[in-house]
Amino acid sequence: MPRAEPESCRASALRDESIDSLGPRGELVMASGARAILADLHWPETEPEATQAASYLMGFRGRPLAVSARGGDDRWGRARIEAVAEPASDADEPVDLAAGLVAAGLAHADAGESDILCRGDLIALEAEPRSARRGVWGAAVLDARDGPALGALAGRFVVAEGRIVGVGERADRTYLDFVRNSAAGLTVIVMKRTWRIMQERGLTAATLRGRLARVRGRVEVRRGPTLDIVSADMIEVPEGERALTR
Repeated sequence: MPRAEPESCRASALRDESIDSLGPRGELVMASGARAILADLHWPETEPEATQAASYLMGFRGRPLAVSARGGDDRWGRARIEAVAEPASDADEPVDLAAGLVAAGLAHADAGESDILCRGDLIALEAEPRSARRGVWGAAVLDARDGPALGALAGRFVVAEGRIVGVGERADRTYLDFVRNSAAGLTVIVMKRTWRIMQERGLTAATLRGRLARVRGRVEVRRGPTLDIVSADMIEVPEGERALTR
């Protein structure tokens, strides 16, 4: 049974807009003067992907868009929106701008500061460009056991993958370790509320140990590289993956 849509993910009424220009990191400046960003996306931090993503969006400049907001504005006063471009001709289909970027390998799905990834479909769209090593997936997904490589990317958004070897539950947070020595590889720090949501989905300490997981977020270096996870959707456990037998 699909999860009920939370209040923060409910889309507002549709309105007509068009793109006038593009600001830094994918900020959309609309013809109405409104500023917005596409919801649930992480703009590429590398070149040429950032330039290609900008070129993709500017290809829709002036074209009628059906726009709806999801949740409140971000800290810079920009609306988080979904935007669908109207067909350019009778032979065309509407184009979902966020889905187009992700499918082209020009953005990652990302809940950002929210505890909900409203558009879970975007993660599914990553599979093809990731397999094809296209765009932001041009390099292999980082090995969660490679502490030096992760540490070198401190402050950057990353996607890493590995088997969880240890789960440490504490009163206010839970630690998911991908190596026995936390200084040598990735530790994911899961906030209490997020851990509760994961448990409701069947991802408990017992079911996670030994399982392959893909995680995403901004790397910090403490004793070793860490990711703070606010949204449970930023931790993927491939369907059918089982814990290693002990």
